[in-house]
Amino acid sequence: MKAPPRLQSLIEEGLIDTVVRQLMSGKEALVYVVRCGDETRCAKVYKEATQRSFRQAVDYTENRKTKNSRQARAMAKGTKFGRQAQEAAWQNAEVDALYRLAGAGVRVPRPYNFMDGVLLMELVVDENGDAAPRLNDSMFTAEEARTHHQSLLGEVVRMLGAGVVHGDLSEFNILLAADGPVIIDLPQAVDAAGNNHAKRMLLRDVNNLRDFFGGFAPDLLSTDYGHEIWALYESGNLTPETPLTGRFKHATGPVDLGEVIREIDDAVDEEAARRLRMQ
Repeated sequence: MKAPPRLQSLIEEGLIDTVVRQLMSGKEALVYVVRCGDETRCAKVYKEATQRSFRQAVDYTENRKTKNSRQARAMAKGTKFGRQAQEAAWQNAEVDALYRLAGAGVRVPRPYNFMDGVLLMELVVDENGDAAPRLNDSMFTAEEARTHHQSLLGEVVRMLGAGVVHGDLSEFNILLAADGPVIIDLPQAVDAAGNNHAKRMLLRDVNNLRDFFGGFAPDLLSTDYGHEIWALYESGNLTPETPLTGRFKHATGPVDLGEVIREIDDAVDEEAARRLRMQ
């Protein structure tokens, strides 16, 4: 196909030889299958972030660093320059997280380059060599669901070990490769230690996995791996080898009304995002 204008600079730099086809169009990016020498890869072309709510942006970008004070002021004021800087920071967050997680052995697509708002990375494929499907397009037996669920809990633990919480993990941003699930879409990744919303996002990520795979293996619906994982992380006792039970005893005490309201808001946001992805 004819190369889109946004990919032209990568072709001129010799990073891409040809554009094969468009693979996916989402609210945040367009993804293309490209040829790079003898290899087939994918190129993620970011769109402007026009559909993200301000509240969500604040939650996700808390504690992210900016290059200088002028940039920080512009981002806070919402000027044109500030919006451009905020979008660049959003894109860089995914690139940084992808390199960090790949280095930590987490199952994410291997990144190759980032230039002019385009992320060049590994094309995840299925057993036939075709682009791998998302989990939400797949069906599983109960045993397969339990196996993939445990595998992904292990990836969540490895991500925490690398200091990262995905922040939007669900069946819509996990691919089913020939050798198992691969986690994608990380622009909303947050720092596990530096973001006050990290625990809430980790719990939501783990609960999304529970709810999805619980549709195939109902016994998973009664588990509480999220609180167990976070408690082990906070105590410094979480490693990829730490055995998980899926059970957690909650402390009794006064109800945190603010936390309850935030949980309700998150559930509403998640349902809205899910409906948008399904359109």
